[in-house]
Amino acid sequence: MTAMDVILGLLHARPFTGYEIKHAFQAQFSYFFDASFGTIYPTLGKMEQLGYITKESIPQDNRPVKHVYSLTDKGREQFKNYLDSPLEAEAFRSDFLVRLVFGEHQKPDIVIRMIEDNIQAVRAKLSDLEEKKRLFCDGMSQTRQIVLNMGIETSKARLRVLEEGLSMLKANVAGDRRSGSERV
Repeated sequence: MTAMDVILGLLHARPFTGYEIKHAFQAQFSYFFDASFGTIYPTLGKMEQLGYITKESIPQDNRPVKHVYSLTDKGREQFKNYLDSPLEAEAFRSDFLVRLVFGEHQKPDIVIRMIEDNIQAVRAKLSDLEEKKRLFCDGMSQTRQIVLNMGIETSKARLRVLEEGLSMLKANVAGDRRSGSERV
């Protein structure tokens, strides 16, 4: 799966500007797929060269030209090929988890703060997903509802594990401090 596959899927519904595509990545895919403008615009250029999309340039008063991208028949065919292709193995990358793996080499207070910060970020993401469910679930397809529910439940599980681990870590650090040794 690439950013091109996701963009083809978005354009399958209607034409989008690059800004709207970036917003869709943030709103719909943020907890499992991310793309920056530095990825989106070069991908759009490549897709246009391949004949998967067309670009309409619309002049605006006192603003830059707005580019609206639409799917071509060739792009629809490419998107169908993606949907029909075998599933790729899921890949998950997390700087937070890599640092946590090596947490024993860091000061305990820094590790604790890192976990607390991650808990706050997960709480914010969970709140955002729950709000999206409240506002938009009735109009969503069943498959989109599954994806949204997966994000909510994954966030809840992550919170539970982090909060339990943080409590355990704080208790161990407090005990170590009383005994004169400090490690995580």
